[in-house]
Amino acid sequence: MQSILLIACTAVTLTVCSCQSSQNKTQAAADSAAASQPPQRISTGEGDTVTLPPPFQSKSVKNFSHVISWPQGQMPVAPPGFTVNRYVVNIKSPRWLYVLPNGDVLAALANTESKGIKAVKDITSGKIKSEHTDQSANVILLFRGLKNGVPEVRDTFLTGLNQPFGMLLIGNNFYVANTDAVWRYPYTSGQTKITAKGQKIMDVPPAGYNNHWTRNIITNADQSKLFVTVGSGSNAGEHGVDKEVHRANILQANPDGSDVKVYASGLRNPNGMAWAPGTNTLWTVVNERDELGDDLVPDYFTSVKEGGFYGWPFSYYGQHIDPRIPAKEQRPDLVKTALVPDVPLGSHTASLGLVFYTAKAFPDKYQGGAFIGQHGSWNRSQLAGYRVVYVPFKNGKPSGRPEDFLTGFIGDTAKSEVYGRPVGVAVMNDGSMLVADDAGDVIWRVSASSK
Repeated sequence: MQSILLIACTAVTLTVCSCQSSQNKTQAAADSAAASQPPQRISTGEGDTVTLPPPFQSKSVKNFSHVISWPQGQMPVAPPGFTVNRYVVNIKSPRWLYVLPNGDVLAALANTESKGIKAVKDITSGKIKSEHTDQSANVILLFRGLKNGVPEVRDTFLTGLNQPFGMLLIGNNFYVANTDAVWRYPYTSGQTKITAKGQKIMDVPPAGYNNHWTRNIITNADQSKLFVTVGSGSNAGEHGVDKEVHRANILQANPDGSDVKVYASGLRNPNGMAWAPGTNTLWTVVNERDELGDDLVPDYFTSVKEGGFYGWPFSYYGQHIDPRIPAKEQRPDLVKTALVPDVPLGSHTASLGLVFYTAKAFPDKYQGGAFIGQHGSWNRSQLAGYRVVYVPFKNGKPSGRPEDFLTGFIGDTAKSEVYGRPVGVAVMNDGSMLVADDAGDVIWRVSASSK
């Protein structure tokens, strides 16, 4: 075993050295050009502005956070007028949340899995201290009722899954988006456990670059279509665009999984999806590319146009070319059509969770706006993200910049220590909000103590 580990470590060392050499050459070639390029201030899709520094203006660094768990009695911080409590504790890697019409709360427990050489690389890079990377739980739990801020019933809703993430109910059909396929199960309102055999209705490309194994799923207003997110298989197309079929896409299909097509493309790693209240406009949050510097490229929250192309891997924020794409592989025909996203969310924030607030319990300023869970950075010299932000909306469009809503996840900035990492967000039937903290192994509940 020691020999195998030694060989694996040697292979990783050679691979890392080779990658670092390649990255160093790329950065060296771009340094002089970057130094002479001023930052560019551009208008976003909703009339806001964002400043984009030139590529490689700052060095690309690996700065994985170290999860040290929550001290007893400590919890995230919400604005005045809100109360935060531990809704569920001691559950491994709660990643995504879904509230059924009857008020039952479902939590998908899953995480990145590191095996073989990848596991050794995660140890040497420090990633293993940032999140769960062992065997994924692959289960969906159910929580029912509420007493003193915690559920009265807890049950195992569904097992036998493969890195489950997105969940959806249409009529008597319950859908789960695993990393490699969408499955459909018969469901009866009120049941606490699904034991019936499911049916695979749609294959999707499995796993992907870094944490791009997550697959979300929602439906439209008349429940006639499924929409499924699939992240890229690479950072910036380095394995070849031919390896990215049905990746970096939002896919559309019929409820039985037939007639699969690309609804929107060039979205490097889309996760949260939701329809803006009172509109037929789909919105998503997207993780942009790594290794171009501390402040490039900003993740974003954007409306999604059917047939729209959002740049990846050839460009970002419209026609800003990624210099790492060889000239012979560029697609100027696509780049000229690339759409500028609506709301920048900060570079490397890993913005994942998304929910529009349509309940009445929170103060009026939050009505109709969007809450976004930012899982947090690894490719930035100073930690970014690790919070839930709020984007105000008016008449179906963003009416202000993102503002902090739930913070306090970062402990010691100098040591890159964090207590947890927020991901999925959902609104309970009583109007309180749930936040899945997959690194802290807890689900937080945020309720309005005054309105």
